[in-house]
Amino acid sequence: MNARPETTPKVWLVGAGPGDPELLTLKAVRAIRGATVLLVDDLVAGGVLKYARKSARIVHVGKRGGCRSTPQAFIEQLMLREALAGERVVRLKGGDPFVFGRGGEEAETLRAHGVEVEVVNGITAGLAAATALGAPLTHREHAHGVMFVTGHAKEDGPALDWAVLGAAAAQGLTLVVYMGVAQAATLQAGLRRALPGCTPLAIVQSASRPEQRHAVTTLGGLLDTLARERLGSPAVLIVGEVLRGLGALNAVQRTAA
Repeated sequence: MNARPETTPKVWLVGAGPGDPELLTLKAVRAIRGATVLLVDDLVAGGVLKYARKSARIVHVGKRGGCRSTPQAFIEQLMLREALAGERVVRLKGGDPFVFGRGGEEAETLRAHGVEVEVVNGITAGLAAATALGAPLTHREHAHGVMFVTGHAKEDGPALDWAVLGAAAAQGLTLVVYMGVAQAATLQAGLRRALPGCTPLAIVQSASRPEQRHAVTTLGGLLDTLARERLGSPAVLIVGEVLRGLGALNAVQRTAA
C-alpha cells in the first residue's frame, strides 16, 4: 500500500501482545501488514514482524523498563514526521498500548498535531502471566477484582504507597505488578504492612514466550525466590489468594523446586 500524502495523516498504536505471535488479534495483523513504517519496541517478539511487508521500513526504538531507552520525545517526533510525510505508521508495542505502554502520551501528541490515531488493543502481560500459571485474575470465590500497577513510577512523581495497595488486596483484589522486580524489597516491605507473609505470590518472566520462566511462592518468600530462581525483568508479579484457590501454588512450587 503506497503512502498517500493527500489523505489525513494517521498512526496506528498497535498492541503486539505478550510475545506469542499467535496471541495477536486479527486487527493487529491487518495493521502490521498495511504499514510502510513500523516503530518497534524491544519487548515485541521477533515472530510478530513476520506479518510486516518486505518493503516496510522497520525502526527499532528500544523501550524497556529499568533500561536505557530511546527518548520518548524522539519517538513521538519520528511518528509525527513519518505520518505527515504520508507514511502508514504503526507504533508496535508489547502488550497493550494503553496499559503502561505510554500510548496515552503518544496519542495526545499526535492528535495535537492533527494526526489521526487508531488504537489496536493487545493482550496485556499481566493477563498472559496469570494464564501461564493456569490461574485467572478474578474468581467468584477468591478475588472479585484486579489492580494493575507499575513498579516503575515516574522519576519525579510520588512513590507508590504499597501498604495502601496491600490493604486493597486484603479486601479480595488480585494485585498485578508490572516492572516490579527492581522494587521487590520496597514492594515486599510495604505489602507486608497489610498482608500476611503467607499470601501467595507468583513471578512470571517473559510470559507466553518460549523462554518463559516462573515460580510461585509467598509474599514473605519473594526476595529469596527471585535470588534462588534467578528471575528478572521483564517479569510480572501476581499477589493474591486467587493463586491458592486454584491449586496453582502447590503445582508450580513443585515444578520450581
